[in-house]
Amino acid sequence: QVQLVESGGGLVQSGGSLRLSCAASGSDFRINTMEWHRRAAGKERELVASITKDGLRSYADFVKGRFTISRDNAKNIMYLQMNSLKPEDTAVYYCNGEGYHVDLHDVRTVFRAWGQGTQVTVSS
Repeated sequence: QVQLVESGGGLVQSGGSLRLSCAASGSDFRINTMEWHRRAAGKERELVASITKDGLRSYADFVKGRFTISRDNAKNIMYLQMNSLKPEDTAVYYCNGEGYHVDLHDVRTVFRAWGQGTQVTVSS
């Protein structure tokens, strides 16, 4: 089974920076797409950014120019560099990975794994 663990959240002032990390662990798996989501208090969960196994990136409009998503395929780690943070960025940030397990007969079993989240708080 695949497990995802986030780290790097914390409290920063408006205009500050944080770097979030997401480490994937398990066996006999491949992750095609990794994503960062966030959920602010009283709001729906929203997609922040995504990255494919080949490094193709996509961002939500509200973070373009401020956040950068990246991944290290050899280490199975995804990052989110967050600059120019605003109070409205305050939320729990979740790591998500979509991929598949492969058995000895090349039979693939699709999965989607979620981390438990890391809190980001931006003060004014």
